[in-house]
Amino acid sequence: DGEVHINELKNGNTETFWNPTSEVRRQRLKRHIVLFEEQTDFESERLWQHVTSAINKGDQHKATQEKFVLEEEQRNAARERRESGTEWKPLLFRHDAGTNEWRYKYEDLRPWDPLNDIAQFEKDGILQTMERHLSTRMSNHKATCINNQITRHKRSAKDCRRRKTSDQPSNHSQNTESSCSTPESVQELSDDDGKYLGFESLCAQCGKEMDHLKEIHSAVLSLQKAQQDIHR
Repeated sequence: DGEVHINELKNGNTETFWNPTSEVRRQRLKRHIVLFEEQTDFESERLWQHVTSAINKGDQHKATQEKFVLEEEQRNAARERRESGTEWKPLLFRHDAGTNEWRYKYEDLRPWDPLNDIAQFEKDGILQTMERHLSTRMSNHKATCINNQITRHKRSAKDCRRRKTSDQPSNHSQNTESSCSTPESVQELSDDDGKYLGFESLCAQCGKEMDHLKEIHSAVLSLQKAQQDIHR
């Protein structure tokens, strides 16, 4: 937040390298952090709180002491697990035997899609991306529901025509009423208001998914506006 200067030792000249103006500060992205009271014991801000406090107060001796206490606790915990044969299973990381490195389990390496991706956020240590479009799973499930209803509709029409033919007496008028009426042709599908014309209403799972997506859409309107402001 402050100015950065380059001091030339040979001639004693000072040059301004960086000066964050009010315009620069105003355009900075807002920092989002998990509330301290909602953090778990092993999250950095809570775990290192005493070290951080000592550094902010300029007490280097106290900061070193607190750091030593933390590291000693970790060593003792590792020793106890080793003696008891307890395997340490990381919650968010996995070991890559090929590179002998630890990798984040939920890393997302795909390019950011500004037309579809709304925001990226972390929940319980898991990195997630909120998208603008319906999920593929929802679309596939909706298509399955439609196909199943079309199949039932066609089967009903076929059975009805078969019964109508068998019920008609020979040498009599073809106006005899059948046991059922022939279903009308399949109407054009529309998902306005979450309904399909010519079919039953959405199944329970589809209905829940639609309600959930509506809630998400309502909740992210402010995020969309913020993203547009950032792009500008």
